[in-house]
Amino acid sequence: MRTTVPPWAAAGSYAAALHAGRGPLFLRRDDGWLLPLEVERWCAQPDAVDLEVLDRCEGAVLDVGCGPGRLVSELAARGRITLGIDVSDAAVAHTVRTGGRALRRSVFDPLPGEGRWDTVLLMDGNLGIGGDPDALLERLARLLRPGGLLIAETAPVDVDERAWVQVVDDAVTGAHTAGESFPWARLGTPALLRYARGWEQAGQWSAGGRCFVALRTRRASSNAEPPKSTALISSHLPR
Repeated sequence: MRTTVPPWAAAGSYAAALHAGRGPLFLRRDDGWLLPLEVERWCAQPDAVDLEVLDRCEGAVLDVGCGPGRLVSELAARGRITLGIDVSDAAVAHTVRTGGRALRRSVFDPLPGEGRWDTVLLMDGNLGIGGDPDALLERLARLLRPGGLLIAETAPVDVDERAWVQVVDDAVTGAHTAGESFPWARLGTPALLRYARGWEQAGQWSAGGRCFVALRTRRASSNAEPPKSTALISSHLPR
């Protein structure tokens, strides 16, 4: 299987930041606006806010854009069926080193257990993946079982933005870029709920300055065949 790797994913600055466990690293919009990337938090152990999210997860969990894998590794340590996906080799390698299972895949690639995951996580700004919230939510609905749970982290401000961005490690000049621009999105909670047509709202909360929304896919009719067991999902995970 061949995954199309976005320009930043294979770049040295992103891989170096994950290896070092710290930035600086930023998303830079074409107009020069910078969004700091929280590399230190991503590479650390899950904090209290993360743990609250993980406590809400149900069944088998797919972490989309898992980064260095702190959530995947914590769920694995709890004995949960879990898989991380990320387009960055460095992120996948870091996840595996810390005890998690991960594949180098885009969320839009064919994935193990499609239509049978109990929970999908979309954390750390990953609502921006692909720059098209409608397409991303449609894809996530196909990954989850009927009635499955999506937990998404939203921007802590009311924003609905699509932009072309670059990863940079120099906030002053932006000179050290990690490849060409790529599409990204930022959504606050109100914007996500507007896009979540066909989903059932299952809650929203804030903690530690971060915001989250829980959504469920529509449940199958009562006479439909029940979803396959999570044991089947486990058999499809990489060893």
